[in-house]
Amino acid sequence: MPSLSDVMAQHKNPVEMLRNSKIGMYVYPVVAPEFVNWRDEQRAWRETAVLFDQTHHMDEVIVEGPQATEFLAYHGINGFGNFDLNRAKHYVPVTPNGHVIGDHIIFREREDKYILVGRAPTSNWLMFAAAWGKWNVRLRYDPRSPSRPEGERVLREHYRFQIQGPDAPKIFEKMNGGPIPDIKFFHVDWINIGSKKVQALRHGMSGAPGLEVWGPYKDKDYIHSTILQAAKDAGVNLVQCGSRAYSTNTLESGWIPSPLPGIYTGDGMLADYRDWLGSDMYEAAGAIGGSFVSDNIEDYYVNPFELGYDFYIGWKKDDFVGKEALLKMKESGTNRKKVTFEFNKEDVLKVIASAFEQGTPYKWIDFPQPNYASSTADMVMQGDKMVGMSMFNGYSFNERCLLSLGVVDQSVEIGDVLTLKWGEPEPTGKTSTEKHKQTEIRVRVSPTPYSAEARENYADSWRTKAAE
Repeated sequence: MPSLSDVMAQHKNPVEMLRNSKIGMYVYPVVAPEFVNWRDEQRAWRETAVLFDQTHHMDEVIVEGPQATEFLAYHGINGFGNFDLNRAKHYVPVTPNGHVIGDHIIFREREDKYILVGRAPTSNWLMFAAAWGKWNVRLRYDPRSPSRPEGERVLREHYRFQIQGPDAPKIFEKMNGGPIPDIKFFHVDWINIGSKKVQALRHGMSGAPGLEVWGPYKDKDYIHSTILQAAKDAGVNLVQCGSRAYSTNTLESGWIPSPLPGIYTGDGMLADYRDWLGSDMYEAAGAIGGSFVSDNIEDYYVNPFELGYDFYIGWKKDDFVGKEALLKMKESGTNRKKVTFEFNKEDVLKVIASAFEQGTPYKWIDFPQPNYASSTADMVMQGDKMVGMSMFNGYSFNERCLLSLGVVDQSVEIGDVLTLKWGEPEPTGKTSTEKHKQTEIRVRVSPTPYSAEARENYADSWRTKAAE
């Protein structure tokens, strides 16, 4: 199998490789696109209760062994001093140069066992790190379900559901057979779902707190039906969320899910990593979409300070990958900041109207999620100067507007009206991109999280820290 290094050698630069990827649209697999309609599914997490099926779209990595804690602490920025049993963290690894690779949710199940859940870049990095270094750990990898299973049977290690919304507590009490324990944010405890005892994480993807539950995949159908029956018995309108609406929940709560992993440059460990990665893996097959085109792949990288993850950093640890680089970034004072961009309604309607006119239209805005690549990079301009980058966008029926998450220079302030370049400047090999022309969309710089519920009532975390 050719490596990522081999694939990169066939192109002028990594940007050209990724902008011309033919992987197609990023797919959230297996789960039905809609159960009712995506508008009502979005409304449910704000007004009643929603059920997310998170079983299929994320990798799962189990790390165990005598050095499991040391291994994970060394390869992530997080402090591990307060990581007791039945806790979870938002785990963020960076490269030796301090650039974000990705993120996972990490659960500590035993003194020597952790489960990590998330997208491929972090999974791949940890599997490589375990093989590259001399660590007394064992890793078991359960990759996300196939994007296009073509009717083949799909099996996972665990099912994973999340229930949230203002009426969710009524469902918890009904399915538990009484009040559930008072679980603190990002803590784990055991609850009942019918006759099964399951682990539950206090969490909430779209801003409203909820519970994420998981267990053996063989129990999935029983757990699913028991949750639905408990909601019915509690008189709650629990709406199942399909894959179309699922990916938009983060727009209101402020998590950027798919930054480009900063692994395409750098020597030593990073060069070995590119040799280890296969040509069919995420880093080689993924796509960059958007109006920003640079010959320098590092222009697409982000660091923890820009994503609001800097308060995770365990500075007291003796050493971890990227520590020296992060210290320099901290001292530089030049890091960008995360914001939400609110799209101008008239400009959005102009883009949509072009599809009903003769000639080449503007780039189509797909609803509710116009992301047509693994990672997005749209230019955000203040006059003739690029002052930011839009990285993840979609439509919120709750807010009645298109929103995008991204980063801007420190000089940009909340309330500023900037210009987003929409559409790609030239044709690429991406199969997810139709022939179109570029245009400009005005965007108002808004807080992150955008949702007032998330900003005002969410537990203290990177979501609220980033808005301070």
